Amino acid sequence: MMRTANPALNKNTFTELESSDNVMTLGGTANKSTLLLCILLATATYTWGLGADGRMLMMLGIFGGFITAIITIFKKTASPITAPIYAAFEGLFLGGISSVFEVMYPGIVSQAVFLTLGIFLALLFAYKSRIIKPTENFKLGVFAATAGIAAVYIINLFLSFFGSSIPVLQIDNASPLSIGISIFVIIIAALNLVLDFDFIESGVESHAPKYMEWYSAFGLLVTLVWLYIEILRLLAKLNSRR
Repeated sequence: MMRTANPALNKNTFTELESSDNVMTLGGTANKSTLLLCILLATATYTWGLGADGRMLMMLGIFGGFITAIITIFKKTASPITAPIYAAFEGLFLGGISSVFEVMYPGIVSQAVFLTLGIFLALLFAYKSRIIKPTENFKLGVFAATAGIAAVYIINLFLSFFGSSIPVLQIDNASPLSIGISIFVIIIAALNLVLDFDFIESGVESHAPKYMEWYSAFGLLVTLVWLYIEILRLLAKLNSRR
């Protein structure tokens, strides 16, 4: 039984899919993932260049990305259209938020980008070489931890509507506990990449329809965006201690 904490790539994704002679391949998924990343980088570069003037586009990216993600998750067959749109929206958001952090802490964005890329490549190597094996207990542990993190973040979002928040989640909180929590979240986000790799491989082996290449690439991008944001938050906390 497949299990992944990524809401876009869960154990039910391949159930009740129509059979097709044109099936999902590993190479096709890699190409789609690269294309989505290029789209994200293009729109991120645009809002990055706007600086403070790009905050409206950043907000558009947040809400547009959320809505598009929901549509993609519930309408997998639309992923060839919605996945690139999601990547574009996320780029607007990431470019804007990265610009804000860069003004506060010069050099932080390049550090976050390289760390995200490094973690991705390291986990891909660990998965391909079977250093890390996604056993059922491993999947269950990552799933439970991710669900717990999501619950805490939802509570924090609810509190923000009343002008409050959970202290250890605040960017300006550089206490050892807050930093430790950020490191834990980054580890869980990184381990989700292993589950995503396993999910994609399972899709190829089960001869999923071709459009699942787009859907799987979308799910992988969801995890990478989460990982980058968490790394950015951790680096901001560390920089605030100086």
